Amino acid sequence: MSDARQPILSIRNLKVHFSVRQGVTWPWQASKTLKAVDGVSLDLYAGETLGVVGESGCGKSTLARAVLNLIPATSGSIVWMGKEMSGASSADWLEARKDIQMIFQDPLASLNPRMTVAQIIAEPLKTHYPHISDSDVMAQVKAIMVRVGLREQQINRYPHEFSGGQCQRIGIARALIMRPKLIICDEPVSALDVSIQAQIVNLLKELQREMGLALIFIAHDLAVVKHISDRILVMYLGHEMELAKKAALYLQPSHPYTQALLSAIPIPDPEREKNKVIQILQGDLPSPINPPSGCVFRTRCPKALDQCSKDVPQLRQLTEQTQAACLLA
Repeated sequence: MSDARQPILSIRNLKVHFSVRQGVTWPWQASKTLKAVDGVSLDLYAGETLGVVGESGCGKSTLARAVLNLIPATSGSIVWMGKEMSGASSADWLEARKDIQMIFQDPLASLNPRMTVAQIIAEPLKTHYPHISDSDVMAQVKAIMVRVGLREQQINRYPHEFSGGQCQRIGIARALIMRPKLIICDEPVSALDVSIQAQIVNLLKELQREMGLALIFIAHDLAVVKHISDRILVMYLGHEMELAKKAALYLQPSHPYTQALLSAIPIPDPEREKNKVIQILQGDLPSPINPPSGCVFRTRCPKALDQCSKDVPQLRQLTEQTQAACLLA
């Protein structure tokens, strides 16, 4: 998509492959390649939210971790704030992570049970800015706790003393203490009750407006993604299927996989819900170790042609707001 602004994050043809062995193997037997992410390209702009959706195992979380170099990319380009990060040193990545933070899926498991809330939230600040005095650190910790909906009196408690929603607020506070430019949210509300999900999503939107944050929001729930995202990337088996503005994707999805996903969203109208047609995908998600030839979605696509088994579709511009990787789009 064309945009006069400069993106803060640019990814080009990013691949993350793993060498794996299945079952009982001998040392001289060749390992197989699992293609978790296979050629993803995108741009992210300041203040924008990019939603990333797809079935379990499609590569969403691997993509997020590769952006932070928590998992090394096999090939491709990652440009952060105009600087090429592929092959960057540990010191360069440490500097970049001041501005890129992550919120994880399981709010309790992502917090150290032996540390108090104050220690958990202050840890990034003390790591990157060790010269800051303890009194200044505590002042910032208390301020960010109040901003995310926690109380100062809870500062010396431990994670097990909080609910799931409160633990996720601690995780958000920990990410925000560095005043980052980008926060990667890896399914941050999937383990929470519906009412708490809405509170956390609304909190993230408020913080984004206040601080000018860019967000990469990974989720399974397309209704949640619709509520928070500006653009949405649909992934399948490590590949990009569709990348579009929110309104365009939900009103007129171009890729058959996107159409199937959207048809499964519940409609809060009993009559419309009863009469809607759900596009049920046949079969299971193929193994990323042995993906189908051509279009990886063709084995489950209701519109697949013979040509789909031969040609690998590339993400191409269909309209000003939509890109799709489909021969029929």
